[in-house]
Amino acid sequence: MSQLSGYSSAQIARMFLLSSVKMANGAKQIKSRERVQEHGEVFTNEREVNAMLDLVKHETERIDSRFLEPACGDGNFLEAILKRKLVVCEQMVKKKKFSQMDYEKNVILAVSSIYGIDIMADNVSACRDRLLSIVTEQYKKLYKKRVKEDCIKSIEYLLSKNIIQGNALDFHRVDEPNEWIIVSEWSLIGGGMVNRRDYTFEYMVNNTVQKEGMFGYSDDPIRTFPPVHYLKLNNLSYGERV
Repeated sequence: MSQLSGYSSAQIARMFLLSSVKMANGAKQIKSRERVQEHGEVFTNEREVNAMLDLVKHETERIDSRFLEPACGDGNFLEAILKRKLVVCEQMVKKKKFSQMDYEKNVILAVSSIYGIDIMADNVSACRDRLLSIVTEQYKKLYKKRVKEDCIKSIEYLLSKNIIQGNALDFHRVDEPNEWIIVSEWSLIGGGMVNRRDYTFEYMVNNTVQKEGMFGYSDDPIRTFPPVHYLKLNNLSYGERV
């Protein structure tokens, strides 16, 4: 913990929110004894998860507030965070403060601010699918026939980059053991354009002590990308999907 001594409790929660616990579906706390023995995979109750999120409630209700869960399981914890952000987006639509474009951009921002790492391939796949389903359901509920397929594809692309199969302890991918875990910083700029800069997770962990936030060292990316419209993130010419 000495490495994080320069941070407030809220900042620590945002970067490494409960690195070893995951939320249970109902009363089920384990998938199998083998997974507990081999990977320490144990789930906690939804009530406890929401109680812990309430400790940083103001952060969970900021659309752009970044959260990274380095043992995200199949996405239950990230689901709770995403739902809180989407509530804010929906309220802004109902108050007529968001146009459809405003809503889409802010949902893109909400999704792009949530990161998860897990060593299990099935957890990573389930997490991506779950978060995509949550966003798509709200989007279709609000805009019905006006839903843009390109927006859904952009969200799917973000999740393919932000939910990563890796080992947060040794900073390497599990599916590609010789590769570092790469975390992308996404930021909205004018005209609906999105900036992306990539960092190694190892560099983030070892260099955030004297910096502010997850991407306080933003002058040191390993790779930068040209701005792209938020509806075109899934364009095959833009980066490579994981």
